[in-house]
Amino acid sequence: MANEKPKKTPAEKPRGFRDRLGAELSAERQMLDTIRDVYEAYGFDPLETPSIEFADALGKFLPDQDRPNEGVFAFRDDDEQWLSLRYDLTAPLARFVAERFDELAKPFRRYQVGQVFRNEKPGPGRFREFTQFDADTVGTASMAADAEGYMMLCDVLERLGLAGNYVVKVNNRKILNGVLESIGILQGADNEAKRLTVLRAIDKLDRLGVDGVRLLLGAGRKDESGDFTKGAGLAPDSIARVVAFTQAGGDDRGAVCGELERLVGNSEEGRAGVAELREIDAILGQCGYESARVGFEPSVVRGLAYYTGPVVEAELTFQVTNDDGQLVRFGSIASGGRYDDLVTRFKGVQVPATGVSIGVSRLQAALAAKGLDASAAATPPVVVLVMDRAATPDYFAMVKELRAAGIRAEVYAGTSGMKAQLKYADKRGSPVAVIEGGDERAKGVVTLKDLQLGAERAKEIKDRDAWAKGGEAQVTVPRGELVAAVKKILASQSAR
Repeated sequence: MANEKPKKTPAEKPRGFRDRLGAELSAERQMLDTIRDVYEAYGFDPLETPSIEFADALGKFLPDQDRPNEGVFAFRDDDEQWLSLRYDLTAPLARFVAERFDELAKPFRRYQVGQVFRNEKPGPGRFREFTQFDADTVGTASMAADAEGYMMLCDVLERLGLAGNYVVKVNNRKILNGVLESIGILQGADNEAKRLTVLRAIDKLDRLGVDGVRLLLGAGRKDESGDFTKGAGLAPDSIARVVAFTQAGGDDRGAVCGELERLVGNSEEGRAGVAELREIDAILGQCGYESARVGFEPSVVRGLAYYTGPVVEAELTFQVTNDDGQLVRFGSIASGGRYDDLVTRFKGVQVPATGVSIGVSRLQAALAAKGLDASAAATPPVVVLVMDRAATPDYFAMVKELRAAGIRAEVYAGTSGMKAQLKYADKRGSPVAVIEGGDERAKGVVTLKDLQLGAERAKEIKDRDAWAKGGEAQVTVPRGELVAAVKKILASQSAR
């Protein structure tokens, strides 16, 4: 119909995605700069790869379906090839190394920060787009590369002010395989479900405790609601060995290695894993990274289906209040491990590799919880009001002087009058408004309005007479003293 109104497009974003601005982004930038400084101090170089890769380059995530979109966002290009938004930063790294294998110095050491995408159901704190910050060493089987990654995580967390509030926990896939071999379930397709149940049980140690894990290793466990979870059905002696494995951690890394060696028995793979931990321990000890900072923790099983050797998880140990009002340990903010098989898909030969990945949003939330990110917020800008359109070039000369002195400043870019401009400055959180109308220009002066003090006085003053007695929160100074006067007001605000 001729009079039908056009349909409005809803102003909404997809589930699992978010908008961010201002202080949060400034805090994140400062944190990323700190991580970058540490990684570069260790000799890692930056790398940037596309956000979109060929879908088959993300092979481990692809399902056996016509449309490869389970877990990834995928689409077909005009060549009828499947493309996907990257799921993590490691698969693109493997593709990059394979593509330039002969020209790269090896070991190849790179760090990368970037957005990754998960086509998964979003939930509280779980987004479909988020940032990772990785550091990886490709092309060496030396445990020195793994130890270096753990030390780097310690240095990052301490540089960010979290000393004494974290532990970097290390395990080894080979040792767990050794324990599974010792109880006779490492091999065989008929044992696959049992192996997975054992892994899941170990992963629930923090939540269920030893008794809960023991039940899941046996016949099964009934939770508080009455729901029953079937267990792995292990024999009592096998349960005892797995439970002993989960409890083998301690304050002495050497003693932990001795206990793990006993538990893996004659397993060649298990003993090789213990030997790797001993190598890592020697390097950490020589560099002064004690067990309180980097500990060997057999209960760490995250990613063991993917990793081929040592695995790591960095956990923050302080408590925060969860959504249910309960005090809980903050938990994991970084993970990683050795993945010697990933490049094999491209090269046909094994290329050893290891790395660590920091969850940027999780770490930033931790810094906010500890009050360690407040200084990261950018100072709101001084706003120069436009009182006379013809004098706009003069106003830009003012902000140039302020910026040259290290003061964040802007000229009001709208078309409204003075009252609206002051409201704009208030909404921006501006500390100072600079006013120069025709009268001020004729006298060679500018008026500076301390917006912070004005807001404070407005809360106290009840009538016009009280305001007149107290004086307004503004000063008039010679134009040539603009920068010095603004600095003085900013300094007084900082001291309040």
